[in-house]
Amino acid sequence: MTCDQLRPSLHAYIDGSCSAEELPILEAHLRTCPQCAAEALSLSELKRITRTASSARFAPPPQFRVRLEESIAAKPPRKPLFNFAGLPTLATAAFALLLIASSAMWVRHSEREQAVAELLDLHVATLASANPVDIVSTDRHTVKPWFQGKLPFAFNIPELGNSPFKLLGGKLVYFRHSPGAQLLFTLGKHQLSVFILKDQPLIAAASTREKGFTVEAWSRSGLRYVVIGDANPADVHALSQLFESAAQ
Repeated sequence: MTCDQLRPSLHAYIDGSCSAEELPILEAHLRTCPQCAAEALSLSELKRITRTASSARFAPPPQFRVRLEESIAAKPPRKPLFNFAGLPTLATAAFALLLIASSAMWVRHSEREQAVAELLDLHVATLASANPVDIVSTDRHTVKPWFQGKLPFAFNIPELGNSPFKLLGGKLVYFRHSPGAQLLFTLGKHQLSVFILKDQPLIAAASTREKGFTVEAWSRSGLRYVVIGDANPADVHALSQLFESAAQ
């Protein structure tokens, strides 16, 4: 696929709506073409900024209000045993509280999606960079000490001698105004990032699939580990397990 053939499909790729047949072809091209990868990153960043702006002025869709009203709609009227004059006021207050609570849950969900999107952007930017890491080394005993004094926490890098993964190096990143570590690994033709951050409650401990990448997150001892890669989910999980064992 040439660059001209790929560009019309970039928006679908960023939105996660391209076909299953197109996805591996697009990802293969982006891994080998810095210009298209940079354009994909730019589109992704534009979408993230738009998402941030829209979440700041969140309003539930009309259908959401209708469903809430239907769920608390009064039963068919019948003659009351007592006359509670204050019930309409209580019902209004209950509805308002329910609406506020539901809106807050929706906003938190949007913030979690945005946090994962930001880490995906960092991973894609690393893949598109001519200098993807600040410390270039396959030796964990060289990479780990490089972060000392640069981060307010320490972490372990697992021994990879008996695994298919290879360490390429690491870099210092900033996420939500806090410094963190990004380690880059290879698995065949795939590249995977491991982000190590001070525990971020916005990033749920789970395994998901986003824009052709598998994202697996978990926490240990006040740190949040997030593994991102376009390898299959089993390989991403295997790298995550290596770090879980090293963190014990």
